[in-house]
Amino acid sequence: MNLNTATQTARPPGMQPAAPSTRMEHVERIVNVVGRALVATLFILAGVAKVVDPRPFLEHMMQFGVPGFLLPSVIALELSAGVALLMGWRIREAAGALAFFCVMTAAIFHYQLWIHAERTLFFKDLAIAGGLFLMAANAAGRGRMKGSVSG
Repeated sequence: MNLNTATQTARPPGMQPAAPSTRMEHVERIVNVVGRALVATLFILAGVAKVVDPRPFLEHMMQFGVPGFLLPSVIALELSAGVALLMGWRIREAAGALAFFCVMTAAIFHYQLWIHAERTLFFKDLAIAGGLFLMAANAAGRGRMKGSVSG
């Protein structure tokens, strides 16, 4: 026991000091933020591009029978969910919505798998969706652990 009371911090009885975070936990936090920022940037820039010049996107949607009135919803999703991921706010919901969006994009726009470029875009969309589903699942798991009695 330390008898030098000047260096002891006052804590309510029964309160234990927080365990110091390990170097690995610090690295994990940094990687988590950087990863979210990279994924978020994809959607934020796509949303901004659609705001700046919506014409090519509207034409592309029309070619596949997607009504143009959906473009503002797509823009809102890409920007709002992208910013939410960037800020770390409601990650589970934002990542889940963007994952579903990527699956739908692959199915609607890139289904022509016999065309090499379309096949590449199809699987890229699915890969992004997979990463977003993982992000959503991990965010949900962290939320449960924080609220648990033992964690």
